[in-house]
Amino acid sequence: MEKIPFVTKEQVEEIVKKYPTPFHIYDEKGIRENARKLKQAFSWNKGFKEYFAVKATPNPSIIKILHEEGCGTDCSSMAELVLSDKLGIRGNDIMFSSNDTPDEEFAFADKIGATINLDDITHIPFVKKACGKIPKRISCRFNPGGVFTLGESKEGFQVMDNPGDAKYGMTKDQLLEAYATLKNEGAEEFGMHAFLASNTISNDYYPALAKILFSLAVEIKEKTGVQLSFINLSGGVGIAYSPDKEPNDILKIGEGVKKVYEEVLVPAGMGDVEIYTELGRFMLAPYGHLITKAIHEKHTYKEYIGVDACASNLMRPAIYGAYHHITVLGKENAPLDHVYDVTGSLCENCDKFAVDRKLPEIEIGDYLAIHDTGAHGFAMGYNYNGRLWSAELLLREDGEVTLIRRAQTIDDYFATLEGFWDVV
Repeated sequence: MEKIPFVTKEQVEEIVKKYPTPFHIYDEKGIRENARKLKQAFSWNKGFKEYFAVKATPNPSIIKILHEEGCGTDCSSMAELVLSDKLGIRGNDIMFSSNDTPDEEFAFADKIGATINLDDITHIPFVKKACGKIPKRISCRFNPGGVFTLGESKEGFQVMDNPGDAKYGMTKDQLLEAYATLKNEGAEEFGMHAFLASNTISNDYYPALAKILFSLAVEIKEKTGVQLSFINLSGGVGIAYSPDKEPNDILKIGEGVKKVYEEVLVPAGMGDVEIYTELGRFMLAPYGHLITKAIHEKHTYKEYIGVDACASNLMRPAIYGAYHHITVLGKENAPLDHVYDVTGSLCENCDKFAVDRKLPEIEIGDYLAIHDTGAHGFAMGYNYNGRLWSAELLLREDGEVTLIRRAQTIDDYFATLEGFWDVV
């Protein structure tokens, strides 16, 4: 699949007159269209709701757009709960899925009516003490253990993950005990949640996960008398970071889940169970670019292009070796006849956006669009080497560009150092 940037060289040249590189920019039109397509894919389920994973892109302007498209929020910390609350997102529009959670976060989640998703059976008495009661509506997180695999290709398994090594969720026996306990403690509405694999490029992942959870839901009903009101398929539906991969088809995924729903839940008298998703990467990643400028070139044992962004702006290539496609703006149709390492300025050799990447000839001053940074891009930023967080911009549907987070300043960086300016 061809990777085409949603901004042109000419647009960027105008933008940098006001907002210098590097910056993250998001495409409002693409975000809205994708949210509507997801809703269409699950329109067969009358209670369907997407709870956007705030951790992926915690910017209020972005979350407001998604909320306007009918999405709730999935939160995992106090800050994410407060962000949602400030935007007027409360009650059943929030799922609070966290682990090793402080009691004040459970208490605040309950105060604003969020649905608490329990990560462990020991959290039942913890939540009761923190909130003064067991909430009437509550969810439990399931971990099936073992190794999860799905399908094979010439390269090996399409999806392979190891839930047994994950710190999240309860065993099946714990889950059954938890629902029975919660029912006895006065809970009235129950849900289930699970996350088995990350960034799957397979239309079969959600249906396979759904079959596991739907079958377990029937067993829970039979063994505990608890009938689930909702099942949260969590995240894991990924994107095609490299152009040689075929992206997921969310409409096919929705149809696959519907088929399993009708095979497993409907015959068990559970045809009113609401389906939730908790997508972050799928919702936002393709609709964000990191725009950076080539400022240095180096010719040693390899050919290097140094840009004004670094791993502080986009951590994934440095820590995971993750591929992010790069377009040299204005040279989209030029031959890929040069091989570069594209690097940032950090004092770490892993600070590279690309290694041995075939690209057009890059000249000092060229602008590069690093693709698929709309999720887990800015959100994972940090201040190593004293590098500052970049601005975030929004390309509106009408073509206007809006600043939705200013760039961090040196004064911001030093602001939390108590008494610093008194001693320098």
